[in-house]
Amino acid sequence: MFVTNPIGIIGEAEAGKMLEAKGFHILERNWRMGHLEVDLIAENRKEIVFAEVKARTTTYGGKMPEEYVDENKKRRITAAANAYIKYHKIEKTPRFDIIGLVVHPQSGEIMYRAHLENAFTPRVRTIHANSFSGLSGWLHRGHTIGRKKR
Repeated sequence: MFVTNPIGIIGEAEAGKMLEAKGFHILERNWRMGHLEVDLIAENRKEIVFAEVKARTTTYGGKMPEEYVDENKKRRITAAANAYIKYHKIEKTPRFDIIGLVVHPQSGEIMYRAHLENAFTPRVRTIHANSFSGLSGWLHRGHTIGRKKR
């Protein structure tokens, strides 16, 4: 989530603390590449975690925040994770977590928290070795990724 509201800021800060309490080191917050984005990227000695954070002020219609991550969002997170892994040459086992939080709208107090570790396993790799075979590439922080040199 590109954080523009106070609830999102509180939620992502709390999610980062939750991962750190479990022994993870936060590598990136709101990592973006083109239209792809991952809320939190963290690692320990064995794994790299790509976490989607859903912070809400209430459980709309009885649906918990973590239930709002649909198949389309999972595909986008997977594509972003693959890009991150390829760009940084990561050799650790990837894991996809979802962190759901309900935040009191006035006080900012966390009223509910859920950390779904290994919440989903991608069905297929969305970025392959052939993905960058063309002349186009992705621009990330001033670096072009995947562009072939002639």
